[in-house]
Amino acid sequence: MVPVARSADGRLTHDLNPQEKGPQDACGVFGVWAPGEEVAKLAYFGLYALQHRGQESAGIATSDGSHLLVYKDMGLVSQVFDETALSALTGHLAIGHCRYSTTGASTWENAQPTLGPTAAGTVALGHNGNLTNTAELVDLVAERYGSKRRGELARGNTTDTALVTALLAGDPDHTLEATALEVLPRLRGAYCLVFMDETTLYAARDPQGVRPLVLGRLERGWVVASETSALDIVGASFVREVEPGELIAIDSDGLRSTRFAPVDRAGCIFEYVYLARPDTAIAGRSVHAARVAMGRRLAAEHPVEADLVIPVPESGTPAAVGYAAASGIPFGQGLTKNAYVGRTFIQPSQTLRQLGIRLKLNPLREVIKGKRLVVVDDSIVRGNTQRALVRMLREAGAAEVHVRISSPPVKWPCFYGIDFASRAELIANGLNPEEIAASLGADSLGYISIEGLVAATEQPVGQLCTACFTGRYPIELPPDDRLGKYLLEQNELPLGAPADGLASLLPGAGAAGALDHP
Repeated sequence: MVPVARSADGRLTHDLNPQEKGPQDACGVFGVWAPGEEVAKLAYFGLYALQHRGQESAGIATSDGSHLLVYKDMGLVSQVFDETALSALTGHLAIGHCRYSTTGASTWENAQPTLGPTAAGTVALGHNGNLTNTAELVDLVAERYGSKRRGELARGNTTDTALVTALLAGDPDHTLEATALEVLPRLRGAYCLVFMDETTLYAARDPQGVRPLVLGRLERGWVVASETSALDIVGASFVREVEPGELIAIDSDGLRSTRFAPVDRAGCIFEYVYLARPDTAIAGRSVHAARVAMGRRLAAEHPVEADLVIPVPESGTPAAVGYAAASGIPFGQGLTKNAYVGRTFIQPSQTLRQLGIRLKLNPLREVIKGKRLVVVDDSIVRGNTQRALVRMLREAGAAEVHVRISSPPVKWPCFYGIDFASRAELIANGLNPEEIAASLGADSLGYISIEGLVAATEQPVGQLCTACFTGRYPIELPPDDRLGKYLLEQNELPLGAPADGLASLLPGAGAAGALDHP
């Protein structure tokens, strides 16, 4: 079959340049066990609070104790669900998922929750993160269940989540909980899982705790979620984090906890920089407070004479507040953001892009004209967005533009659930800060140091993953030929091709070879 090119997804989620993707997280997960509550609506609002973690697809599974239902589709949470869909999802326990693809393409077949048979019923599963031993798990599924694809895999699902779902099938002699305790230690990489059968809600977190996962209490039940902000929106009180290497089960007998692996904590530092909502707390540290502290340290490390500190909204705002407070330079809003540009199916042509179409940000000329600006942003990946931003500010009359970044230079790809560019595409790999400043057209450029960033999080450096900045990966990576976003779409794997031939539609090497790129 001739390969089919993917069409544009229609989303305008990247400032100034729709083709310039910033760092994208894997997913948001939510689970609730609450008899007497409208659990589907609780899951809906929980996913709404986690929408920033994934915008490609959304889904909810519910159970009334005997029947398990799943509803999922492509799009934002508010586009996938309406009152009719939610009212059909009855029961007393539910899980929800919003997805950004890091393993497997962005297709309906890969939307979550995934669904599969178990020895005693059905399992539905949602996953945030990215497994690094996917190829090994393919071999394990083939060894246990044969080379023919079954369940989600047979329906064309090409994600690591589908492999975990297949492995949870178990056998008649083991419960889902017992099977999970056997499967979870075999997984490598980053994973926060919420899954359920007809009667029980489960939550599990990898031994490194790379991605956040928290436990909350309702008056008549329990909630698990990727971030504390999702607990707030459904009225749940924060109890604690799900510990790294812990499996939690919640049913009519209450909550029980089992440790399946020792703790080897390596939480993602980029959650503090960009991924998590500012009103979230991770490992006891307010994300907003950490970002303000990053700005303060940035001001101490890279001072400059200027008239105004402005953020690149929204993620650059707390750091800009901190920079202004520490430097004594006034803080101002020099850029206005169109909050209603979320999705459109009208794609700007190259001609319109060259004319400088500004889909999300526009300068406040009367604020910045004649001013020496400090522009604070959270990160630079390829540099195209910042280059367009600097040009726009100069055209609006800025006298000087000094760019300050509240993270160190991004030099390495992430294999634990963030979709960065390859090493060859990362601007910091080819140029030093002075050369990057020249490339951006800025008068100066300053990045926070890794030491300053770690200090702002108030976490021990030995308990953080800093791989995207340092190249030190806390979880061992397999050979390049056993890595890649589209690994399960390769026909030569032991499982063979999906039944409907979807493997031929989306060729690509994904992250394979990323570490060897210059």
